[in-house]
Amino acid sequence: MSTAVHSAAAPYIIHQDYVAYTEEQHSVWAELVGRVLPELERHAAREYLEGLEIIGLRRERLPELAAISARLAPRTGWSSTPVSGFLPAPAFFEMLATRRFPTTTWLRKRDSLEYTPEPDIFHDVFGHVPMHAHVVFADFLEHYGRVCASVTDGGVLEKLGRLFWYTVEFGVIRQKGEIKVYGSGLISSHGECMNVIGGHCAIHDFRLDEVVNTPVKVDELHKLLFAVSSFDEIYDAMHEAERRALRNEL
Repeated sequence: MSTAVHSAAAPYIIHQDYVAYTEEQHSVWAELVGRVLPELERHAAREYLEGLEIIGLRRERLPELAAISARLAPRTGWSSTPVSGFLPAPAFFEMLATRRFPTTTWLRKRDSLEYTPEPDIFHDVFGHVPMHAHVVFADFLEHYGRVCASVTDGGVLEKLGRLFWYTVEFGVIRQKGEIKVYGSGLISSHGECMNVIGGHCAIHDFRLDEVVNTPVKVDELHKLLFAVSSFDEIYDAMHEAERRALRNEL
């Protein structure tokens, strides 16, 4: 795992002051986990649930990022690196390219349990990080960061952003004939997850052309998502997207 701090990301990397979390914040974390975990045990991809065990998340206490990184590093080389908040694209891509996931350390308040406009530690760690324990997904995410870091065309970046959105954020997978969720936006939102599981969202087979040409809407529940049959599909799709980007055909 690379430990180098790149120039674009350096201003945003902070220390997680774990002892500063209050008992109220730990209680909010426990309530958030308790609200979604029973449904995820039935509806989340098995790779997500395996990752949840691997990284050692506690249900009743906020996660300590250094401890999570220590469990991830020998498996996939990823770390959960604390950052001060929203990162500009160059810093975000740099961190992904070096297998450091930018992780916020703040937690939503009790009156915002269902939704927060900016990602918090629940979305970032509970939603994202378990998948970083899966080798193929981890390789896909690093490759995504490396490719995006080298792209300067705004139109291409927008299409690559849709690939990220419909996999990392709102990805679903078919397992044993059922739709299972693995994207962080589905994992960390009861409403979004139930929208999918309840059959209120159309599910198309994952096809790169359709994915990169489907606009993202952030102000409503999803009406269309794309299901893979294995995580090899998104790994292969990223390589195909890179080839197309190099040929100006994306």
